[in-house]
Amino acid sequence: MKTLFANKSNCILRQLYFGIGLLGLMALNLACQDHQPPVASTPNQLRMQTAVDSVRRVLEDSLKAFVPSMNVLIQTPSETYFVSSVATGRQPLTPNTFFRFASNTKNFTATSILTMYQDGWLDYKAHITDLIPGTQQPYVPATADWAIPNKAQITIEQLLQHSAGVYDTDNDPIPGLNGETYVNYVQSRDSSHRFTTEELIKPLLDYQLKYNYAPGGGYHYSNTGYAILSRIIERVYSAKSGSAKTYADYLRDRITGPTARVPVPVTFPYLPNDVLLPAPSVNSIIRQPGGILQGFGPVNMSAHVGEGNGYSTMAGLNTYIRSLMRGENVLTPATLQLMQTDIRVTPTNTNYGLGTIRFTNLGYGHNGAIAGYLSLMAYDPATDVSVVAMLPLWDFTKGEDSFLTCFRHMYYAAYAAKGALGYPIQL
Repeated sequence: MKTLFANKSNCILRQLYFGIGLLGLMALNLACQDHQPPVASTPNQLRMQTAVDSVRRVLEDSLKAFVPSMNVLIQTPSETYFVSSVATGRQPLTPNTFFRFASNTKNFTATSILTMYQDGWLDYKAHITDLIPGTQQPYVPATADWAIPNKAQITIEQLLQHSAGVYDTDNDPIPGLNGETYVNYVQSRDSSHRFTTEELIKPLLDYQLKYNYAPGGGYHYSNTGYAILSRIIERVYSAKSGSAKTYADYLRDRITGPTARVPVPVTFPYLPNDVLLPAPSVNSIIRQPGGILQGFGPVNMSAHVGEGNGYSTMAGLNTYIRSLMRGENVLTPATLQLMQTDIRVTPTNTNYGLGTIRFTNLGYGHNGAIAGYLSLMAYDPATDVSVVAMLPLWDFTKGEDSFLTCFRHMYYAAYAAKGALGYPIQL
């Protein structure tokens, strides 16, 4: 049973490839007449608004229910465009509306690890049992509560690639929990519970859970693997600073905060009582079978540190991903190329690098799904165009099918908006 707190990124990344149906849908979308007049100030803005309006209406027709908003921000070499297509009676969002961006967090985690690598603080090729350079401390604790399966064989690189075989207690069922994931089981019964990394990996020890390949021998998306990376960041930063530090401390100090090379309004909550978004923000909607609507505001993110706990604005995500992928942020061109191209290629994965997805015609970035929010950020070096898209809606009225329909249409909106500005959308 799906719970309202589920982090859905796992099923999305196994895999959303959009076959030949996309072009036909694009043609339908761009021809569709939306009853809501677009608000635009330039011909390009008008075309983009019309395209996104059309995709939202097609999604409404598919779901047979209203879609609160569909939002796309695009920056080209010369202009920045933003459109918010909304259902009747709803206020459009702005580029500075806050929302939870879920697994886009993984790219921030990967950027942190690779920045530490550049600084000589860690070796991304190292095993997680190796010592932090210049210290006598291993990357992860050498304690009984960290004796996960295959621990001595796992490398930091494999965690970044999702090739370490670390079982995902956030997305996959745990024995004895009636088919539920560990995170869903606990949080649906105690929304204020404070999760720790040790707690998230405990089922791996208790039931010797792992995937059916040796570390480095396959691909399986794992939020728990990124939770381990967040602990590595904490331990390395603490060792180098000489005082206790958190994952959020490093991100604020080096990647996003006022002293970072490119400051952006991004926050990574990790305490169970840090549950509110700053104003202005948008609540998400989760539509369950039976027509139940559930609005989301406060959410405990302590189970998702390093893999899905971030929130920001569409403008903030665009500034981050554009500056990063253009080589204007913390990563050097050589390290950036590593992030984009260090892919563990398997039959189920040809596009996931180090915390980075390669999207056809959209470029490099990530996506995310948590607590009713769907989002995407990407930068395309071929066109020098960045795209951020966001849909604050999950629909389960037809089970997984209607949820995936929502996720796909967020992508369709991004493709349609880019196509409306004259950029290629063919797959």
